[in-house]
Amino acid sequence: MSSPVSSIPMMRIAPPVTAPPAAAGNGADFGAALQSAVQSAMDTGHEAEVQATKAITQGGNVTEVATALSRAELTLQTATAVRDRMLQAYQDIMRIQI
Repeated sequence: MSSPVSSIPMMRIAPPVTAPPAAAGNGADFGAALQSAVQSAMDTGHEAEVQATKAITQGGNVTEVATALSRAELTLQTATAVRDRMLQAYQDIMRIQI
């Protein structure tokens, strides 16, 4: 028996790497990856809203609504965890004495 969570597709955090890493000091790749992840998270949230509205107004499929809401919740939890780790890393760097 498979768990309900295993049926939820995972959010793509960054596009696949096809080029060699950028030179040091170039944050364009990181910025693009971060923008892509944020856009993906927003799209997941919007899809959950669309499914919920569809269920209310047109009597949509309850399973699709539950799946979309679960996906949105998982995406929000992932984004929150990444934000917390980035904030912690920034605070650690700021505490370094030179």
